[in-house]
Amino acid sequence: MKRVLRQRSERRQLLAAEPEVLDELRRLRVRVPHLTAALTATVDGLILAQDTPAAGTAGVEAEGVAAMTAAALGVALRLTDATGQGEFRELLIRGEQGYVATYAAGTAAVVTVLAGPRINIGRLHLEARRASARIGELVDAALARREPA
Repeated sequence: MKRVLRQRSERRQLLAAEPEVLDELRRLRVRVPHLTAALTATVDGLILAQDTPAAGTAGVEAEGVAAMTAAALGVALRLTDATGQGEFRELLIRGEQGYVATYAAGTAAVVTVLAGPRINIGRLHLEARRASARIGELVDAALARREPA
């Protein structure tokens, strides 16, 4: 029971950071042409903020993307550990119609972005790494705030 209450408290704290996180996602989409969607989720798949087109517009279901990101993150964490590459930083997937990239954002969150095939990958990495670092600071600060017992 204490674990459930602690998780609820943490989620409330994380959701308190949502407006600032959403602002950062929106700024990222403005700075990077061909970026079609961006979301921030906890490492277990809870969406904290999203800047995505309406469901169905581009086939983006944010909850599904967040859940799949959590699954991919689990594999990426095991892979980086098994190969001695250190802590997870980012994951890039290229498909025929574009890219999916996930970046670590502090200790408890990730940023996942969708991009078209014509995106400048170097620019994406530069801007998304900066945005993820800022979002990580926001999320970690929200978690550090303790609610009164």
